Amino acid sequence: MTIDRSRFDQGLTYDAFKAQMTRNRERVEENEQRVDLSKDDLAAFRALPRPVKVVVLAEDWCGDVVANLPVLGRLAKDSGKLDVRIFLRDQNDDIMQGYLNKGQFKSIPVFVFFDEGFRELGHWIERPASVTEVRAKRRKEIFGAHPEFGSPDAPVDQLAEDVRVRLQAELAKMRDETAKFANAEVVRELRDIVTRVAA
Repeated sequence: MTIDRSRFDQGLTYDAFKAQMTRNRERVEENEQRVDLSKDDLAAFRALPRPVKVVVLAEDWCGDVVANLPVLGRLAKDSGKLDVRIFLRDQNDDIMQGYLNKGQFKSIPVFVFFDEGFRELGHWIERPASVTEVRAKRRKEIFGAHPEFGSPDAPVDQLAEDVRVRLQAELAKMRDETAKFANAEVVRELRDIVTRVAA
């Protein structure tokens, strides 16, 4: 798998990706509005000596894409320094195979940063570990407070419909409550990648 100018140009822009979404577009746009970029973070991206190319693997059904792609979209728009092209994961397995999470999982989103010569500067997969930890702790608390939800490891589709709906509402509320922290962690990790290579 090689990313070069011609392959990069085949990707969708952020706006084109949103336009072709068949689900979750409203949630992506809500998340976009919620992203709070500090002056310091924006200044770090704007200070990059040259624009950075970003190849993204995504699908519109993925919760982590819905949560994290808008952060990258806002950074690109507000800084003017990230040139983003999005590739649908399931149609671009050759790219996906180069960025498997832990060498085995097709986790998305994947953000791969390149310089103008398409030399890789770094990559980022799925979500920050800190977000996974916070949400796992909160999830455990939700299940502990609601024995009717059963085991956190049991398939959700085994629950009665009314219980499943309540569980999904609790999990959605938890994601909303942790969104500000999660967005800030994504920005921090992406900033670390691009500023490390620019230094």
